[in-house]
Amino acid sequence: MSIYTPEYKPNGKEVAVITTNKGVIKVKLAGNDAPIHVGNFVELAEKGFYNGLKFHRHEPNFVIQGGCPNTRDLTPEQVKNGYPGLGTGNPGYSIKGEWTTNPNNRHQDGTLAMARSSSPDSAGSQFYFCLGSQAFLDGNYTVFGDPVDQESMDVIHSLRKGDEILSIEIENKD
Repeated sequence: MSIYTPEYKPNGKEVAVITTNKGVIKVKLAGNDAPIHVGNFVELAEKGFYNGLKFHRHEPNFVIQGGCPNTRDLTPEQVKNGYPGLGTGNPGYSIKGEWTTNPNNRHQDGTLAMARSSSPDSAGSQFYFCLGSQAFLDGNYTVFGDPVDQESMDVIHSLRKGDEILSIEIENKD
């Protein structure tokens, strides 16, 4: 799979407004620390890539994961029950890992980071929110945002398998 470099260059002020069926999560994106990941996420969000996708993985006290396009045409019940191919989808490319260059690459409660396979440069569209501190992930996965308020944290902690991303809008792009 080819390595993609996003055209969008973050300004460091972007905020993702992730509307789910459980509520709204506002995330301050770390464009200065992880410009490839933020640029990629912004481009996918602007294209509507995430709209209608479901969270396909929930590990209590670990992560809630979404962004797999294989969930798009599934019902929440199909996702909850486990469906072949969940967690294997991507946007058709991958991006370069940035955890070694990100000076603030810390997986804390609520942190937004990009999922990947065992290959270091295999992230694409799947992301996760940490459900508690996960320091052991710091040296292997790229953190690219943090929730801005307690309401966002509450929504993150309420998410489960099958919950839906209704839309993602990016504020402060210019």
